[in-house]
Parts: sequence; C-alpha cells; structure tokens
Amino acid sequence: MTESGQLPAPAVNVLWRAVSRNRWRLLAGCSLIALHQACEATVPIVIGETVDLAVASGSMARLALWVGLLGLLFLLLTTAYRNGARQLMRALADESHALRLEVAAKVLTPRVDVRTGDVLTISTTDADHASYLLDYVPRIVGALVATAVSAVGLCLISVPLGLVVLVGTPVVLIAMQRAAPLITRRVAARQEVAGRASSVATDLVTGLRPLRGIGAQEAADARYREVSRESLRATLLAARTQGGFQAASTMVSTLLAGGIAILAGWFALTGRISAGELVTVIGLAAFLGEPFATLSAAPSWIATSRASADRIAEVLRAPSAPSTAGHPPVLPTSGECLGVVVETDAASLLRLYDDGSPDVLVAPHYPELFSGTIRENIVLSEKSGDLDRVLDASAADDVVAAHPDGLDHAIAERGSALSGGQRQRLALARALLAGPRLLVLHNPTTAVDAVTEHAIARGIRDLRHRPGSTLGTLIVTTSPALLAVTDRVVVLRDGEIVATGTHASLAAADPAYRAAVLR
Repeated sequence: MTESGQLPAPAVNVLWRAVSRNRWRLLAGCSLIALHQACEATVPIVIGETVDLAVASGSMARLALWVGLLGLLFLLLTTAYRNGARQLMRALADESHALRLEVAAKVLTPRVDVRTGDVLTISTTDADHASYLLDYVPRIVGALVATAVSAVGLCLISVPLGLVVLVGTPVVLIAMQRAAPLITRRVAARQEVAGRASSVATDLVTGLRPLRGIGAQEAADARYREVSRESLRATLLAARTQGGFQAASTMVSTLLAGGIAILAGWFALTGRISAGELVTVIGLAAFLGEPFATLSAAPSWIATSRASADRIAEVLRAPSAPSTAGHPPVLPTSGECLGVVVETDAASLLRLYDDGSPDVLVAPHYPELFSGTIRENIVLSEKSGDLDRVLDASAADDVVAAHPDGLDHAIAERGSALSGGQRQRLALARALLAGPRLLVLHNPTTAVDAVTEHAIARGIRDLRHRPGSTLGTLIVTTSPALLAVTDRVVVLRDGEIVATGTHASLAAADPAYRAAVLR
C-alpha cells in the first residue's frame, strides 16, 4: 500500500478477478437485489396512493385493489431478495475458496518463503474479506437504485424534497470517501501484525519441547507477549477508526433522512402536499436510512477488501528464491543406493537436489506432519505402492500397531502428540510410498533406537534396490547403519568430493571418515 493510500495494481487484479470469474452470479445477484430495493422504495409510494385514492374516497373496491397491489409488491421483493442472496452467497463462498487455493498453491511452490502466520491469516481472514466485495457491490447497487427510486418519488411530490436526496447523497459519499485511505492503511497494519503474532505462536508451540529443554520458555513467552500486545494495539486502532467512521456515517444518514421528514411536515402544514403524500414522504424518509447507511459505510467496506486483496497479492507475486538446483556434486547411478557424508553445510547440499521435479523427492531431516489420520499423512495419491511393504521397510508398522485405530488413528497438527522417532518413521513411509525415481533422504533415523535404525536401513535397501531396480537413493547421513547398506559412499567438503568408496573400505583406511561416522 502506498503512502497516499492508492491501491497497487496487483490488488486491483485480485479484486477484478473476483468480479470477473463470478460475473454471471454477480450480475444476477445485483439485478435481483436492485429489484428488491426498488420494490422496497415503492412500498411507501403505494401506501401513500392507497391513502389518497382509496381511504380518502371511502371506496372499498379501490382499497382492495391497492392492498392487493401492495401484497404482490411484497411477494416480488421477497422472492427477488431470496434468489439474489442465494446467488451472491454461492459466489462469495466459491471465491473465498478459490483465493485460499491460490494462496496455498503459491506457498507450496518450491523456494517461496512465506511466514506461517501470514499464510494462516491471509488464507482465512483476508480471503474472506477480499471475497466480500461480491457482497458489497450488490449492496451498493441496491442502495443506489433505492435512492434513485426514492428521489424520483419525492420529486413527483415536491421537487425540493427530491433535490435534497439527489444533491445530499453525492455530497455525503464524497465526504465519507476521504476516510477510505486511512481505514485501508490501518486494516492492513492490523492484518500484518496479526500474521506476525500467528507466526510467533506457531513457532512457540512447535518448539515448546526444545525451549523447555534449554530453559528458554520465559524468553519465548516474553516475545509472544510483546507481539501480541502490538497486535492488540493495531486491532484497537483499526476498530476505533472503523467505529468512528461508522458512527459518523450513521449520524449523517440519519440527519439527512430526518431533514427530509421535517421538510415534508412543513410542506403538509402549509398545504403544499396531501395527507397521502405526507405518508409517502415519511415512509421514504424512514426507508432511506438503510440505503444512506449502506452508501456511507461503503468506503469502509471497500477499504477492508482492498487491504486484504493487497496482502493476497503480495503472496501471489512473491518471488521464488533463485534456484541453485541442477548442479549437484554427485548423483546415484541407475539402481544405486548412494551414501553421502557432508563435512560442512548439509542444508545447502540438499537445495541442489530440490528442483521441483516429480521424479525427485527430497525428504528433509525435520519431518512435517499435519492433522488427520496416519493413513492421510502417508498415502497422498492414488498412485501408491505396496503400503504394507512400505510400513515394514520404514518401521512405521510399529507406530500403526501401537494404536487401536491403526491407520485410521487421528494425529494432531504437526504430529505434536507423537515422539520424534514416530514422526520420522511416518515421514519416511510417506517418502518411500511415493516411489520417486530419485529419493534424497537427510538423516532419516536420528530419533530412533539402534535396533530400529538397522531395520530401517535394511528396509530401504530391500524396498528400493531389489534386483533389476532402476531407482536411485541418496542418503545424506553419518549413521553407520545406513551407510553400511549403501553401494558407495562419497565424502564432501565445501561441495567437493574428498573421498569415495564403500563404507567398509573408508572406515578401514580413512581416519577422518572413522571419526565422523563411527560411534
């Protein structure tokens, strides 16, 4: 958002795309809501005519006719509103879902870094607020139609009364629009700080066990308190701004409607309008409070949608980090299980293999699990291999057997209720079940006991490297159990190969290798 509060082009694109891909429902909704509001504005006119033409004359036939017309009017406005609201609610729900999918697809793109808390708030609150534009537009259109019909009705009764509406409404809207940039900035600031607070909370919950282990929970708690207070201040500031705007808009719209009613009373006393016309004017003045309030509040609504659309646009246009993939120092040959011992930065090495190709899968050291069942965390596509063999190879069958529900056992977000070893085994099972042409594993067994580690090493070998297999496995590790089942071991220092051979030969001849891996 610029200092002047002008809307950046990408945010315009988000809002315009929302309108464009829901244009037919939006058009139908706007038309039906406009019809509803036009009927609502016509009701006081019909009542006034009933007073002048039926009640004043004492004609029962005319009274029945006008009452029947009023009943048809209510039937029409009710039907129009119900069907219009249905179209708009479907469009709103579809658009918010589409925005969530776009944000999720972007953050899942390799090498795009977005804070977890921002993902949470943008994919929920901001997606909803941006899609609410599809609700605001019909409301504004309906309010304009209601105001126009009311103004025409008032002009037919008295030109000065109609001019009050025709002149006063634009003046109010222009005055209220001046507050929109301030609201946009403060709503955007509120959402930004809320995202930061969510990120800190996520980090705190995720790392609670390590924090307790090093006695840093008090420092983490103080950090969260600070960002939480900042979020509260931003929320209160935005709420005060929106509340003040709402109060001012309500007051102005009420004064405008009240002024019309007072002027009409004066005209009735001076005989310039009839009793029925006075009823019409009073009814329209009371009715105009709603469209006036809608038009007055519209800048605040649009400002909120603009702020949220801008935050969504920032995620969607977030650049990917420069790819360093394509030049890994070593690759397994067809069917080979290759061990790699890295003396320096293993994380940098792994990035060289992460090219986003479906034939390559990099399984990081810290496994990510999500809320759902064990099965849902392992089986991620219909093209799955032999699940039982995979569970046995990864020693995840013990995790499944430990729960009465087996594969249908529900686990918490990030697998917080599981031990580190259990999380590692489930993540390994997921990677093995995917069956990529090249599987890169980084320290997949650091949280399991020695017996289980040997079983996993043999399981990986037997599953992926049976006779005739063309699959490649690269294991970045210093575990002797895993290195012992590889066909070849490469030692890297600063990205350069400094030694190569079998695990047994390197352990026998290379003191540095022995010091790194034997324990």
